[in-house]
Amino acid sequence: MKKLDLYILKKFLGTFFFAILLIISISVVFDLTEKIDNFFEKGAPLDAIVFDYYKNFVPYFANLFTPLFVFIAVIFFTSKMAYQTEIIAILSSGVSFRRLMFPYFLGAAIIGVFSFVLSGYIIPPANQTRLNFEATYVKDAKETGLGNLHMQIEPGVFVYLGKYYSFREAGDHFNMEKYDGKQIISKLSARNIKYDTATGKWNLKRYLIRDFTNGIEQNITKGKELDTLIPNMKPSDFKEERKYFETMTNPELNRYIEEQTARGVGNLEEFYIEKYKRVASPFSAFILTLIGVSLASRKVRGGMGLHIGVGIALSFSYILFMTVSTTFAINGSMNPLLAVWIPNFVFALIAVFLYLRAPK
Repeated sequence: MKKLDLYILKKFLGTFFFAILLIISISVVFDLTEKIDNFFEKGAPLDAIVFDYYKNFVPYFANLFTPLFVFIAVIFFTSKMAYQTEIIAILSSGVSFRRLMFPYFLGAAIIGVFSFVLSGYIIPPANQTRLNFEATYVKDAKETGLGNLHMQIEPGVFVYLGKYYSFREAGDHFNMEKYDGKQIISKLSARNIKYDTATGKWNLKRYLIRDFTNGIEQNITKGKELDTLIPNMKPSDFKEERKYFETMTNPELNRYIEEQTARGVGNLEEFYIEKYKRVASPFSAFILTLIGVSLASRKVRGGMGLHIGVGIALSFSYILFMTVSTTFAINGSMNPLLAVWIPNFVFALIAVFLYLRAPK
């Protein structure tokens, strides 16, 4: 690595982290202004505000803004170098434009790895603490419940819930059917079901058990209340509500998707999108860096302002593209993998086009 590489790398990383620090500081001030009344009304302790909420707020939003500020950082310092004719001097000294990209891509790789580790292993447990704090001191917990849940908890054992409420860990209209091949063996029904965290058992109210032989009803057992263990069924199996996937590390997310897919559970699009975004987002740093350098390395009459304006417009178009495509995936109109990666594919083509047209 030469002095020129270190010079560009320091400018890249320095500008990026300064921009992130600046926007996070502003975000914290605005967030505190918005939520301070809730903190006082609900008696949030100062140490919980600082260490449970804002300590975990900072890495989450820093990682969220990473693709945007990679682009802006590259545009900002590269256009400044171009305006001061440093780019012209570098290319005139015999350094090729391709070679000039090396420190840029090295910086993008450092930021990409940093973002991947943050999103996959550090931020999820931090999100758990932050979301718990929000549920306690900021938001009023509202239960709309999840409806019409079907799953296979083990081979030949199927569960149905008409409604499940995560906050209470309780559900309505529960049915569990056991099969031997295509032949039903037994069916357990209950009006209400609730998980007992102390015993690890499920409490069933107004239950009815039917045992079958050769498909013919043989014995009926019913009662007002029953405590029973249900193997391979736990409250976390039904926590598909918004943002639950944000609290899972990469291994936990992969394991959850595998378990729920094996059980025949649907509505996993948001989990797949989160899984793919944790790879696609760090990879976008390379694409946006290439676009930024290709745009900003040309000295134009509009100067730095024109470069930054174009850069911000492209950044927000990328974010808008990602939002629209993932919305289609959540609604089941598009494959989640395609929805997450198609903005990268489209902007990669834009990056190649701009790179070919960049001054060499």
